[in-house]
Amino acid sequence: MNQKRIIEHPILDIPEKEEYITFTFNGKKLKGKKGETIASALIANGIQIFGHHHKDNSPQGIFCANGQCAQCTVIANGVAVKSCMTPLEEGMIVESLEGRPSLPEDNEKIELGEVKTIETDVLIIGGGPAGLSAAIELSKYDINIILVDDKTKLGGKLVLQTHKFFGSVADSFAGTRGYKIGEMLEKQIKDASNVRVWLQSTAVAVFSDKVIGIRRKDDYILVKPKKLLVATGAREKMLAFPGNTLPGVYGAGAFQTLVNRDLVKSSERIFIVGGGNVGLIAGYHAIQAGIKVVGLAEALPKCGGYKVHEDKLRRLGVPIYTRHTVLQAHGKDHVEAVTIVQIDKNFKPIKGTEKTFPVDTILIAVGLDPVNEFYNKAKEYGLDVWAAGDAKEIAEASAAMFSGRMAALEIAKSLGVTDEEIPDEWRKKEQILKSHPGPIHERKVSLRTEGVFPVLHCYQEIPCNPCTSICPKRLIVIKEGGLLGIPVYEERDDAKCIGCAQCVAICPGLAITLVDFRNNSELPTVTFPVELQNERIKEGAKVTVISEDGNELGEYPVKRVRILKRFPKTKLVDIELPKNIAHIAASIKPFVEEKVEPIDLYQEYIPDEAIICRCERVTAGEIRALIRKGIRDMNEIKALTRAGMGACGAKTCSSLIERLFREEGIKDYVPFTKRPLFVETPLKYFVTKEEE
Repeated sequence: MNQKRIIEHPILDIPEKEEYITFTFNGKKLKGKKGETIASALIANGIQIFGHHHKDNSPQGIFCANGQCAQCTVIANGVAVKSCMTPLEEGMIVESLEGRPSLPEDNEKIELGEVKTIETDVLIIGGGPAGLSAAIELSKYDINIILVDDKTKLGGKLVLQTHKFFGSVADSFAGTRGYKIGEMLEKQIKDASNVRVWLQSTAVAVFSDKVIGIRRKDDYILVKPKKLLVATGAREKMLAFPGNTLPGVYGAGAFQTLVNRDLVKSSERIFIVGGGNVGLIAGYHAIQAGIKVVGLAEALPKCGGYKVHEDKLRRLGVPIYTRHTVLQAHGKDHVEAVTIVQIDKNFKPIKGTEKTFPVDTILIAVGLDPVNEFYNKAKEYGLDVWAAGDAKEIAEASAAMFSGRMAALEIAKSLGVTDEEIPDEWRKKEQILKSHPGPIHERKVSLRTEGVFPVLHCYQEIPCNPCTSICPKRLIVIKEGGLLGIPVYEERDDAKCIGCAQCVAICPGLAITLVDFRNNSELPTVTFPVELQNERIKEGAKVTVISEDGNELGEYPVKRVRILKRFPKTKLVDIELPKNIAHIAASIKPFVEEKVEPIDLYQEYIPDEAIICRCERVTAGEIRALIRKGIRDMNEIKALTRAGMGACGAKTCSSLIERLFREEGIKDYVPFTKRPLFVETPLKYFVTKEEE
C-alpha cells in the first residue's frame, strides 16, 4: 500500500499496527486509517483536489483543517460534509463536490418537537489549554460544569505541538512537550466527577434568551448556563494574493494537524510565509517529518518569533528572507511554485527582486484572529460571560493556561462558592508569559579550557526557566530574577557542574551544549541535543557541526549517542572538537543540504485578481471598486457581491475586507453584522423524530 504516511519520527510514536478500512473516492477503492478524518485519508492517498467551485470551477482542497471554513467539503454517503471534521467509516462512499451540493434524498418522517434544554452552573466552550485549565480550577468547587469541544480529543492546539514548551516549570509545564501537556490536563479532567465532557460537540450559536445551541453528534441541545466561559481559541489569518486558494495553500495549523496529529506526509517541499513562532515551529516540525523546507519569508526586518526557533532553522540550512512577502502561487490545479518579492518600508513590492521556487505547499503563518463571536454575542445578550486564552487575547499556550485559571476563579467567585481573589502572582505570571520576545543581548564567548560546563546559546529575553529549574547544583541562574532575564552559568566554591547534561536535554530551544575538557584538553567532548530522525546520527558517522551563527565548522565523527531516561525523545550526541571551536559549536546537521534554486516562472499579474472571499470567489478588485464608489458598509458589499455569505460565515474574508478599507484610507466603516448560526448546521438537528 503506497501512501503518504510518516513511518518514522523523532518525537511521535508510530503505531506498529493500525486498522485500515476501505472506502471509495469517485468510484476508486482506497484504504484509510480507522478514525482519521476523510481529508487526512484522501491526502494520504495522494488526493489534494476535493472538488471544484460552482462559480468558476476552481479546484478546492483543504485549508484550515479546523472546521472554520468549508473549502474541504466533499459528499460522503450522499451528504455534503467538511472532510477535515468527519471521521472515515468502513465502506464510506466519498465523492468530490463539483459545484453546489444537491439536497440529499431523505424520506424519514420527522415532526417538530421540543428541543431538550439542560441547565448547568458553568458552560465552557473549548477544550484547549485555557478551557481545560479553567475546568480543572472550577472542578475544585461544588458546582456543575459542562465542557464542550468539537474534536474527538481534548487538548486543542496542544495536540499538534511536539516541541517542549517555554515558560515556567513550576506552573506551566515548561520543558514538557505540548501534546504531553494536553494528555496531563485531560487526565485531570477525567478524574473530576463534576465535569461533563462533550466531545464532537459544536457550539453553533448564542441566542437572546441566554441559551447556547450545541450540536452533539446526532442531537441538538440547548444549554442554559448560569455562567459562560468562551475558550474557543483562534483562527488563522489569510493573505490575499493570486493563487491563494489553490490546493496546497494551507494554514500552518492545518499542516501541523496533518503531520503531527494524523501522521500524514502531506508535502514534499514547503515554503513558509510568516516568521512568528507559529511559522518557525511549523518549519522545524516539517523537517522532523522528513519534509524539505525551501525557505521562509517574513515581511518585517526580523522574525517576530523566538530567536532560538529561528536559529534552529538557520542552522539546518533553511533560507530566511526578511523584508519579503509572497507575491503569487503558481499551478493549474494545485500549488507547483511560489514567487516571493522584497518589499520596501511601506510594504510595497520592489520590482526586479522576485524569486520563484518549486514547491508543492505554501504555509501561511501570518498571525491569528480570536474566535470571539460567541463571546461578543453573549455579551450583547446580557449573559454572564468570560473569555480566556486566544479567544480573549492571542498569546502562547502557557499564557492561555493562566488565563483559564484566572477566569475560573472569577466565575467561582461570581457563583458565591469562594471569596478568593486572583493572586497577584498569577496576574504577573500571565503578563510575563504573554510578553513578546525581548531584546537580544551581546554574546559573551567563554575562553575556559578546563573541567565540564554548559554553554548557553540563548541571548534573547523570553519567558523560560527549565534550565535553571533542572540543574541539580543550581548553577544556572537568571540574575534579574523571574523568567525574562538571560540564563547564565555560574560556578560556586561549594558546587561545580557534574556533567549530567539535564540542562541540554530539557531546553525547549535546543540552545544548550555541554563542553567537557576533563579527558582531553585539546579535543574536548561537546554534547549536542538532537531531535531529528536520521540514520547518520550514530556512533562513528560523520556529521556537520554548525556554529551559533549558522556557519559550518566542519565534519566530525560522532563519538557517542545517548538518551536520558527523563527525556526519551532527545538524543544527546557527543562529538570531540578542537578546543578553539568547542565554545561556539551550537548544533549539528546530520544530512547533506539540498539547496533549491529559484526558477524562471514569475509573470506580471493584476493584484485585483486576488481572491478575498474564498467561499464565493469574490476578488479584491470587485470589493475595491465598491469601496471607491463610496460604499462604507460591509453588509452592503455582502449584498452586492455575496462576499461573506459563504459557508464559513465570513470567518476568513472579514479581516481581508477590512484591510482593503484601510488600504483605501477609510477608517470608518460598518463591519459585518453577526447573526446565528456561527457554524453550518443541517435543519434536521432542529426537529425531533416522530416517536414510533
